[in-house]
Amino acid sequence: MASLNAVAKQALPMLGARNLPRLLRALLPALSLALVLIGIAWLNPRAISYFGFTLMLNLAVPIALATVAQMFVIAGNDLDLSIGAFVGFVGCVTATWLRETPLLGIVTLLGCIAAYAGLGALIHLRNLPSIVVTLGMSFVWQGLAILMLPKPGGKAPDWLLTIMAVKPPFVPFPVLAAALIAVVAHVGLMRTSYGAVLRGCGGNSLAISRAGWSLLKAKMTLFACTGLFGVLSGLALIGTTTSGDANIGNGYTLLSIAGVILGGGEFVGGRVSPIGAVIGALTLALAASPLLTFMRIPPDWQVAANGAILIVVLAARVLISRKDAAR
Repeated sequence: MASLNAVAKQALPMLGARNLPRLLRALLPALSLALVLIGIAWLNPRAISYFGFTLMLNLAVPIALATVAQMFVIAGNDLDLSIGAFVGFVGCVTATWLRETPLLGIVTLLGCIAAYAGLGALIHLRNLPSIVVTLGMSFVWQGLAILMLPKPGGKAPDWLLTIMAVKPPFVPFPVLAAALIAVVAHVGLMRTSYGAVLRGCGGNSLAISRAGWSLLKAKMTLFACTGLFGVLSGLALIGTTTSGDANIGNGYTLLSIAGVILGGGEFVGGRVSPIGAVIGALTLALAASPLLTFMRIPPDWQVAANGAILIVVLAARVLISRKDAAR
């Protein structure tokens, strides 16, 4: 009996040591966010307040929604290079048709989600590279947005302005909204049986097919979810900025990809983390302007600084993964 207890005591530290790299890799997104917050608190302590977070995370909700939209595509081993232009198109629809003729606006937005599902079917049935197809679609969405709203204008619907202007007590609205987005995406993709099928579509599509699940339906569902969250991102963006612009979402494509990867996702294997993706989006939203502004970095260099932050985090993840593999 004593010998068994001794073996168990020796095994526990070994087990902890083996799991430590995995734990560090899982906590890396939260650690990145914490470091950015510490930097902001060091440079400007007054920013760490209810009002400060509301201002700094003003655009965090649409960025988080766009990041989750990209995450669904990456979960299927694909990549969406049109999500930024799509968000801009949704913004133009929201600022014009959804306000002036709500029924036409709603039908158009539902049609956008259906178009994304059809895009997933096309990619799967014709075995086309998603990068090429979505890159082509980015020009389509951009062109439609320009035709609809040649110059900035329009106005967000009053009900959307009311929602985005909510000020709950104690916790800023962007933080609550980001938490809700993370929970909904996590439960849907990580805690449901069909969510496992969707992830398996990117992780082991052959096994999913042999189990009797339709890869076509799974791919369409993933792209439909991308369309849904892309629509929500466009709505949130216009509700925040109050008016439309055909180019308003152009930067969201790279931001969404960076947010997914920063949050622990990988381009292959269907490995994604909804909570990590939202944390990555928050990190980018804070680092994109508040942190770098407080550091007095010129706007022309802020994009490069964001890239440097992403490279540092990815390098740390690679080092942790190598240590894990070496064990």
